[in-house]
Amino acid sequence: MRHRVKHRKLGRVTEHRLALLRNQATALIQFERVHTTVARGKELRPFVEKLISVAKRSLNAPEKSTHHVIARRTVARDIVNRDVVAKLFDEIAPRFADRQGGYTRLLRLGHRRGDSAETAQVEIVGSEYNPKAVTADKGDGSTPAEPKKKTLGERIRGAIGAARKPETDQPKGKVDKRGAGKKITTPRKAGGS
Repeated sequence: MRHRVKHRKLGRVTEHRLALLRNQATALIQFERVHTTVARGKELRPFVEKLISVAKRSLNAPEKSTHHVIARRTVARDIVNRDVVAKLFDEIAPRFADRQGGYTRLLRLGHRRGDSAETAQVEIVGSEYNPKAVTADKGDGSTPAEPKKKTLGERIRGAIGAARKPETDQPKGKVDKRGAGKKITTPRKAGGS
């Protein structure tokens, strides 16, 4: 029986599981959203929220204390990238100065096509998609508009069309009819299988 076992093993040994959580936490803090399975996302949320709480506590520390350094070292045990640690302490922790918890959310996306695993998006609260910010860049005219991307069918037709050579050997009016009506077949074997 699995009484009082509070974490998911995720099919990994402890070291591999911690490496997975550290890598996903780094990606989540860096990009503020990450796509993963529901089980991994449920394990990732408390892991990241503890890191944010440590970073938040360093904001309230007195000026001449060593709490800032200790907090950065504590977070640096799990997040190796210094730029991501700086983003956590400079941007993300001040954003949640007045919030008591619940810094991340898990949005279920459906099932993955290959193995039918349930997928989810884990994101930091406050980093929602803002369509006005995206359209504002294209609307002012200062940045050139990106060319329309071709669909898969257009790319295939373009590749086939480029591979074909124009038939310039024969005139358009005349069609060579030598052997046009003949059907080439191979004889079947007589009897047996």
